[in-house]
Amino acid sequence: MKPAAFKYFAPRGVEEALALLVAHGEDGKVLAGGQSLVPAMNFRLARPAALIDINRIAALDYLREEGGTLRIGALARHARFETPVAGGALGGFLPRVARHIAHFPIRARGTFCGSLAHADPASEWCLVAATLDAEFVVASQHRTRVLGPGDYFVGALTTTLEPDELLTETRLPLLDDRWRSGFAEFSRRTGDYALAMTAAFLRIEDGCVVEARVGIGAAAECPARIEAAEAALVGSDGGLEARRQAGALAAAAIEPLEDVQAGADYRRHLVRAMVERALTQAMATEAAAA
Repeated sequence: MKPAAFKYFAPRGVEEALALLVAHGEDGKVLAGGQSLVPAMNFRLARPAALIDINRIAALDYLREEGGTLRIGALARHARFETPVAGGALGGFLPRVARHIAHFPIRARGTFCGSLAHADPASEWCLVAATLDAEFVVASQHRTRVLGPGDYFVGALTTTLEPDELLTETRLPLLDDRWRSGFAEFSRRTGDYALAMTAAFLRIEDGCVVEARVGIGAAAECPARIEAAEAALVGSDGGLEARRQAGALAAAAIEPLEDVQAGADYRRHLVRAMVERALTQAMATEAAAA
């Protein structure tokens, strides 16, 4: 298949891109990596009248630590995260996640922020952003908004981005060396869409979990932290029973997707297993560091 006819624009600056979004409204689409948009256009599932290619806006291509956060520009590619891009625990965690994203050609072209703008339930970066309470910097000609995951994600492939807005930056909190992390994902084949995945972060002091973040992705419409699982871990030693309890609570908390790939019960089972694996990985990291 080939895409339907469209007008092509290649702005050189953010303001020019925002002006084009205003001019074309819902008929315009932003092109960054294009790894989701272009296939949809080829199958004519998406028919934008105007394509606004932001790849020539050099100001959006950056990764930097600032103000206690890792600031990720709209043109930062997946592949850049395959090696550490930040200090502390976050720097070690992101490469583990990046290697789960599709295949290398897609990682070489697709972008971190583009994945968040697309909001696929199976997106690894959407899960990371939700688990770490990322900040989404959204710009239009008239204002700049900074949103949290609860104000940004709406449902599968749906966010609160308006037609005239551009996700220019995502900010992840930097994690010091008291934090330990784990990531687990299940897909039928390497590079396929995940059926369930978990990101887990534990802050441990004197052998005790004093803060926990447990996020679930791919199993429900939106990635989300599971507060019940986190509460079960805080105050524990992160041992086997605590990990099992957290997994069971996470499986019970979600409203699982049902599709041709997996039914609700199977996805709950996967969530339980992925939570336990991610937490075991985090505790193993802690033991190695002790």
